[in-house]
Amino acid sequence: MTFGGACLGKADGKAVFIPYAVPGETLSVDVTEEKRDYNTARIVEILTPSPHRVQPICPLYGTCGGCNMMHIDDAYQQELRAGVLKDTFERAGIVPPQIQIIAGSASGYRSRFQFHNGSLQARRSNTEFPLTYCPVAVKEINDWLASVPQSARPSGRVHVFGGSFAEPNFVIAEAAGMAEPVMQPRSAVRGKGRRTVGKKATNRHFAGTLPDPAFIVQARILNKTVKFDVRGFFQSNIPVLEKAIETLCEDLSGRSVLDMYAGAGTFSVFLADKFERVTMVEHNRDALAFAEINMAGTVHESYGISGEKWTAEHAETIIRSNGSFDAVVIDPPRSGMETAVCKWLCENHPRIIRSVSCDPATHARDIVRLVQAGYTLERLYLLDFYPQTSHIESLAFLSYHA
Repeated sequence: MTFGGACLGKADGKAVFIPYAVPGETLSVDVTEEKRDYNTARIVEILTPSPHRVQPICPLYGTCGGCNMMHIDDAYQQELRAGVLKDTFERAGIVPPQIQIIAGSASGYRSRFQFHNGSLQARRSNTEFPLTYCPVAVKEINDWLASVPQSARPSGRVHVFGGSFAEPNFVIAEAAGMAEPVMQPRSAVRGKGRRTVGKKATNRHFAGTLPDPAFIVQARILNKTVKFDVRGFFQSNIPVLEKAIETLCEDLSGRSVLDMYAGAGTFSVFLADKFERVTMVEHNRDALAFAEINMAGTVHESYGISGEKWTAEHAETIIRSNGSFDAVVIDPPRSGMETAVCKWLCENHPRIIRSVSCDPATHARDIVRLVQAGYTLERLYLLDFYPQTSHIESLAFLSYHA
């Protein structure tokens, strides 16, 4: 299996990528696209099925653009995703330690969806199809799908978030084709780059806006409250998120910690229990406005700027004032760490780095740079946030010993 979920086979000596296959199978296929170095194909007949092939639990499987591994048993799915992660690191030039898996239920786990005119979209197209049940959705979302007829659902692109851990238990926000949401006064969360909060409040320098209260979700995560905008990013699998937070915070403590790409402050909320001061960097100032709410009452600094700008304009001053960071938690977008951020880590050598990623290729690239700068990759986890799919998130533990 390759990154993206297709399997790699051979026909007449040429590589063939085949969606919905399982490693070890013998297949009759039709080539759907020919390239110079490889072909893409669809399955016509399964001549020798894998013992890990199962009947998908969703009648829309193969049409819906969401799941693409539901034809494989749950345990083998995890093994395959871990294998793809391992292969990606090895191709980048680093042999990782044995990959540990943080996982939860393979069904009824997903709390966050986007619907288009009340429907989901087909794979690789804008074709919409209605549904009244999704096997991977939490009960609250399935209750809405079952009780609201297609004709009564909002038009346009719609964000929903639901779960027994959230207040309210179901939140819906119409995003496309709707008027801009009414914003609360900006004065509570405005400025240009930094805010220090705790025993002494100074330098309120970042700007952000809060949406209409109807769009705000209040989630209970490991007995702490985390608020966020239903239209923004938040992890869809809360049980696995809780396990990931506990693992990420394991054995961490000290005077100061840097949360790079902090988002709404989900990690910072828990890091604040471990460190005397938390520094958050997040270019999305609307997300950082929620981080300020979530971090109320703690000693922290917020920088509503890019990681590149923070390293160039603020990092040296902070270290000169407060000393070196005892640890760095970093959770970049799919493109990985900004070059300047990775370079800063390699040159300043914070003793502990906990690196989270939603793309194994860019994660491996960044980890290789850190290892070349003297870091040791001690642990590597597959964060299995999205069972039934080929999506891979990972967590790396790195340490530096001078």
